[in-house]
Amino acid sequence: MSRAPTFCGVILAAGESTRMGTDKALLPWPPAAAGKPSSGQTFLSAAIRVLSTCNDFVVVVVGNNEPNLAPAVYAAGSFLVRNPAPERGQLSSLQIGLHEVLNRGRDAAMITLVDRPPVSAVTLEKLRTAFEAASSRGKWAVVPEYGGKHGHPILVGREMIEAFLKAPATATARDIEHQNQQHIEYIPVDDPFVAMNVDTPQDYAAVSSLAAAQTE
Repeated sequence: MSRAPTFCGVILAAGESTRMGTDKALLPWPPAAAGKPSSGQTFLSAAIRVLSTCNDFVVVVVGNNEPNLAPAVYAAGSFLVRNPAPERGQLSSLQIGLHEVLNRGRDAAMITLVDRPPVSAVTLEKLRTAFEAASSRGKWAVVPEYGGKHGHPILVGREMIEAFLKAPATATARDIEHQNQQHIEYIPVDDPFVAMNVDTPQDYAAVSSLAAAQTE
């Protein structure tokens, strides 16, 4: 009987947020509705909170924004690791985060980007159950899918972690995913947030409208 994987959440948050004009990690989430007080949560704190429901702990990879994000990371009871050269690209942050997963004795990771609206706990449970079933069939990862689009978080086992860690600096995470598609299972979910990302104020307005509609 195979042993269930032990998961660590990984949030990549080392980007410069140049198109947004402010650090996306600290954008309010969910956005306050008109006439109602803010929840006090941000993209980062909300992502930590939901990932904590399905992982042993959560690691946040930061960059030059460390002074701004560290208080939120520690307040949420998570771990912080710094990418000393975030200009090398997102794969470098992913590799740093995955090294931390292995260093802390875990063999699977639930990876997301801080500019993705946090998905529901129900979605995470579905993905984790799917991953455990897929692993028994020799799969290395599961990726959520909504409306024909692949998204986050992605769940990866030891084999996929090693594939990411062995990738050359010139590669991207998407390159590695495409090279190993035969080892990946794509899981349809009823959660539009898995396939949305926020790069600009217009993106934030769109995802805020969807969040507001879901709570009505």
